[in-house]
Amino acid sequence: MRVIVTRPGEDGERLAAKLTALGHAPILSPLMAIVPRENVPIPLRPWQTIAATSANAIRALGGAGNLAHIPILTVGPQSEAAAKAAGFGTASAHGGDVSGLAAHIRGTMTPDQGPILYLSGAETSGDLEGRLTAAGFDCTRVILYDAVPARDLGEAPEAFSHPHDLAVMLYSPRTARIWASLAEAYEPAQVAHFCLSANVAAVLPQRWVKRIAATPTEDAMLALLEP
Repeated sequence: MRVIVTRPGEDGERLAAKLTALGHAPILSPLMAIVPRENVPIPLRPWQTIAATSANAIRALGGAGNLAHIPILTVGPQSEAAAKAAGFGTASAHGGDVSGLAAHIRGTMTPDQGPILYLSGAETSGDLEGRLTAAGFDCTRVILYDAVPARDLGEAPEAFSHPHDLAVMLYSPRTARIWASLAEAYEPAQVAHFCLSANVAAVLPQRWVKRIAATPTEDAMLALLEP
């Protein structure tokens, strides 16, 4: 199957390689460009843990530095791998999305153990800071990058002429909104839209073909490609 890869940068290239290994034909069409912010200060506080909801936030940090000894919690294996590559000594993935990570923190930690440092981009698909603050935690969000939306779909529209063996993988509501805005002119109603969650699928027009991963993980997304 031909699969449109909408993830930016390293994540898109890694996913394309995985799809090729599985016998599919990836089409790179990143819907956002990751632009790290420069010289973002990290407050010096007795953090009990660090939370990160994307690998891009960890990469934008530019290395763990003096945070390396603090445990870092991520939403999935990709961000966990990015944390380990950045030099964090203790990194683990929990929940699969913002809701799951917030539930894990609420269930395993208490506010009196210290503040939580939340590393993120300027726009997120869920309000982790708000969820933790509502639970009584002292959560400080530090924005490390901007995700700039694409202005076109690159080579993807060339594939729309044969939509029956074409799929697109969408990992966030924001990505789905960008895709819907740029793709609607090409009438992609027959393209299979593989969505990480119901929240992602809900952004797309009702008439479009949508399939939702059983769990919010990349493995579950790839399982949607199986006959």
